[in-house]
Amino acid sequence: MKRIVLACSAGMSTSLVVTKMEKEAAARGLEYKIYAIAEQNLRDELEAYGAEVIAVLLGPQVRFKLTENKKLTDHYQIPIAVIDSVAYGTLNGAKVLDQALGLVD
Repeated sequence: MKRIVLACSAGMSTSLVVTKMEKEAAARGLEYKIYAIAEQNLRDELEAYGAEVIAVLLGPQVRFKLTENKKLTDHYQIPIAVIDSVAYGTLNGAKVLDQALGLVD
């Protein structure tokens, strides 16, 4: 199954965004495994599931880690971006899902 990974400081606050994204994906008839992890676990996650991951989104609170993590995701040819701050703050799952899918296009 294709995966969309959201990486944040602890994997906790982003879980609310994940729930909204899952509902939006289901409403669109899309089947993705969408989940949040702690940013420091991204390397292990990609080593385990890199072939299935289609996009990585960083929580706004770890935006300063984008360059470091881009080197990692580039190795797996996976696009990465920082979640739009407004969409994150308003728990706009549709907009964050569109951002993730836009990275793949």
